[in-house]
Amino acid sequence: MISLLDYGAGNVRSLRNAIAKLGFELTDIRRPADILAAEYLIFPGVGAFGTAMQRLDALGYRKPLQDYLAADRPFLGICLGLQSLFEGSEESPGIPGLGLIPGRVRRFPESRLAVPHMGWNGLRLQRDSALLAGLEQQRFYFVHSYQAEANAENASWVLAETDYGGTFVSAVQRGRVAAMQFHPEKSGQAGLEVLGRFLRGALDQPLRLDSRAAPRDQDTAAPTQLAKRVIACLDVRSNDAGDLVVTKGDQYDVRESGGEVRNLGKPVELARRYYEEGADEITFLNITAFRDFPLSDQPMLEVLRRTSENVFVPLTIGGGIRAFTDAEGHSYTALDVAGEYFRSGADKISIGSDAVDTVEAVRASGGGDGSSAIEQIAQQYGNQAVVISVDPRRVYVQSPDETERKVIETTAPGPNGERYCWFQCTVKGGREGREVDAIELAQVCEQLGAGEILLNSIDRDGTGSGFDLELIDAVRSAVSIPVIASSGAGQPAHFSEVFERTEAEAALAAGIFHRREVPIAAVKAQLRANGIPVRH
Repeated sequence: MISLLDYGAGNVRSLRNAIAKLGFELTDIRRPADILAAEYLIFPGVGAFGTAMQRLDALGYRKPLQDYLAADRPFLGICLGLQSLFEGSEESPGIPGLGLIPGRVRRFPESRLAVPHMGWNGLRLQRDSALLAGLEQQRFYFVHSYQAEANAENASWVLAETDYGGTFVSAVQRGRVAAMQFHPEKSGQAGLEVLGRFLRGALDQPLRLDSRAAPRDQDTAAPTQLAKRVIACLDVRSNDAGDLVVTKGDQYDVRESGGEVRNLGKPVELARRYYEEGADEITFLNITAFRDFPLSDQPMLEVLRRTSENVFVPLTIGGGIRAFTDAEGHSYTALDVAGEYFRSGADKISIGSDAVDTVEAVRASGGGDGSSAIEQIAQQYGNQAVVISVDPRRVYVQSPDETERKVIETTAPGPNGERYCWFQCTVKGGREGREVDAIELAQVCEQLGAGEILLNSIDRDGTGSGFDLELIDAVRSAVSIPVIASSGAGQPAHFSEVFERTEAEAALAAGIFHRREVPIAAVKAQLRANGIPVRH
């Protein structure tokens, strides 16, 4: 019997779907006694360390889980499931972990590297393992701000390490207890292979994993590298017949000359195609919002559920993540909406126009008060779960003195020869500008708990002329969280350009992928040819 310890945090649907895809049945832990009755136990985790451990205590799971682990029974921890095995974490001082592995979990040190560590990185195996053997050349999906460090006391546990600035523990195993910092259910075929090995009893095979086992020669092992991510974006809305379609705007106008909504395919089918073609992530932007639907019948929920059955890379959903009251009179908070999307298969939530409103409110009050959707979702599900989607356009000025907003000196002068511009945030699909600039918005949202910025450009959208490098560089230089470059890609060389000339961690495109003008494989081939690390 394979049992899942789901304590209610984040997206576990993808893990359920991955296990089903591998041909195994799964049962849920519903009471403490179920833990000791399990034959194979999987403990996934996202969110804050303290919240997770307090939830385990409230459910009465801590003691039976410690007993299960002490008995050396088959266990697989994922992400926070690995961190929970240690004595504690800097993320939540004073809250004890399970205490199985000596040591504490610490935040990544400050550097130019973005935190969270988000994306596809490799493994450097420290010992032989049937669980990971032969997968040294593969990349797996990581998303975390805190890391476990190897030391003399926990060396017998360390199965693999990964590099990001310094070195951290990316997998542990001793006996039949194993855990990994990466998400196998979000790591494509390589991740499914790891899950399948665990479910088929790899931990029962003889391993050289005790304190007598000789570590591999680290002098000959190359450091791992975080890959640059190539993301496929699907703008989803209902057409005039009420069907959900993927569309693409030309500077945010999604209708053809005849008036009908531009239809580039069905969202579930396109998402699966991009996964099979090698996309590192899939982003859905719901540009209809379906305000009149009860939350239980949101059409995008079904899109997520069906997509997550066959797509095993991260899924982001944006649009409609706000408090609202439906036509039946039911009221929902933004946290309610986000929670339903996570349960339906989303890994990250993208917040757009509401982020602008939040920044204006923070500016007026002098700080966040915990009531914004950004703060609430980050607190419940972790910073890595919150993406801020920014829709800026250039506003040119003759001198920085003409505005209070943060300006740059541009190499692309304005219509009257202006040498300076600022990037005005917009709402309502770019139709309304606000007195908030993209740099301020990104910085304030990071302070409130956002974990990533999706940086669009109204000026470049649909032009095929390349990303707005000045915008991307200005925002990425102002924050310490990952930035996704968006809008303007027209050829593979544009992806190389944005990674070579800015510190963006990912680049996103839509129309050129939908229309098959530029295959994802061609983008990755271009990046590899230019020495930029990518996932194969």
